[in-house]
Amino acid sequence: MHSEWFSRRAVRRVLALAAAPLGAGLLAGIGATQAAAASGPCDIYGAAGQRCVAAYSTTRALTASFGGSLYQVTRSSDNASTNIGLLSTGGIVNAAAQDTFCRNTLCTVTTIFDQSGRGSDLRVSGGFDGRGTDGTARATAVPMTIGGHEAYAVDIEPGQGYRHPAPSGGVAVNGQPEGMYMVSSVEHVNGGCCFDFGNVEAQIADTGNGHMDAINFATECWFGGCHQPGPWVQADIENGLFQANTGDIASNTGNHSAFVTAALKNDGRTFFALKGGDSQSGGLTTWFNGSLPPGYSPMHQEGSIALGTGGDGSNSSAGLFFEGAMTAGAPSDATENAVQANVVAAAYGGLGHFGPIVAGINGSDCVDLANASAIAGTHVQLFSCNGVRAAQSWQLGPDGTVRIGGGCLDITGATNHNDGAPIEWWFCNGGANQVWRASNGELVNPASGKCLTDPGSSTANGTQLVLLTCSGGANQRWALP
Repeated sequence: MHSEWFSRRAVRRVLALAAAPLGAGLLAGIGATQAAAASGPCDIYGAAGQRCVAAYSTTRALTASFGGSLYQVTRSSDNASTNIGLLSTGGIVNAAAQDTFCRNTLCTVTTIFDQSGRGSDLRVSGGFDGRGTDGTARATAVPMTIGGHEAYAVDIEPGQGYRHPAPSGGVAVNGQPEGMYMVSSVEHVNGGCCFDFGNVEAQIADTGNGHMDAINFATECWFGGCHQPGPWVQADIENGLFQANTGDIASNTGNHSAFVTAALKNDGRTFFALKGGDSQSGGLTTWFNGSLPPGYSPMHQEGSIALGTGGDGSNSSAGLFFEGAMTAGAPSDATENAVQANVVAAAYGGLGHFGPIVAGINGSDCVDLANASAIAGTHVQLFSCNGVRAAQSWQLGPDGTVRIGGGCLDITGATNHNDGAPIEWWFCNGGANQVWRASNGELVNPASGKCLTDPGSSTANGTQLVLLTCSGGANQRWALP
């Protein structure tokens, strides 16, 4: 195999690193949180001879020795910034620090720090073809857990993206071998170009075949004729999203788990390989391992790093990013399997489901955030279902919150449980007026026992939703994601 460029001793060492965190955690009786801290993916790559040259996460350290900041958030109320670090060296994120800093205001992720020590921090990218500037991800938009503790994803929406311009120390250029992985999710994807993580052009421009080498996870079927429903792990190697060297491939059935591990490796000269797996259990499936497409050998990577956009700045994609790294040299199958075991041991969870909340009264209207606004007190209304994610794709969290855009479905007035209390968007604060329970097609606020309601059974766009005593009517029934 092309990828078996290492000794048997290195294989044993890698597999021991993958297994040790779980064993140590069980022996000490301290569970998955501390298990994940014993070693990280970059320790595993390094032991096998493919050091990490870029490493990013908003959820955990990717090496046992990392004790710095994971990312920076900036709040809109006063434009102040703070760095979000770890609960302990080599451990998981201190998300409580973000909660405190961002309380009652909107925060965005302004920097994702490089844990490799090479300083290739990701900051907001320029727009398509380098024109303008992309937006930054809302920091509190997608809560989840790691090791049973709170964390947040990087929630990329259309028009958002991050980049580190070349030179990025140690990142492959001009046909050098490399590998990369990321943890993403099926819960928040689209068919826009291009939700990528990896090696892109020095300038924000399409400079030709093979000038990119990045993982793509999306429902975009570039060449047409895809045989299974996406999303798929694909290679964006410029001017095409490749499931195989022929474009698409019938055997790629896609990855559909809440958390998805996506991996790509490329020797820069002859072959590339794609893998995907469930980040919560099991191993990786090899979707393709073979020769590069015609016209892509050798590769001509340029050494910038992108997250959430294409090499030319194409930014119509949506996706979630939890962690990812890039290596010098193409890792072996055994190394990639060990990294997957480490990701599983980190215990990702708590993501909830995303999608529209559709009115039972007619099946064509949706719960909608007016103008997709992030202003506290914005009306939550009934509006024709239109697929606008920023206004109509709600996350049903395991904590009972119903979230969108970093805020929560909220009953106006924290103690207002009267019939007719208007429903609004407000910064999530843990209040009882932001908790909902699905019951027989209704969304019930447990504190009041009352229901989310379309008042007067209106079908008019812009009708603000209210709280009313549950009656079983069609105007209180909702089809959830």
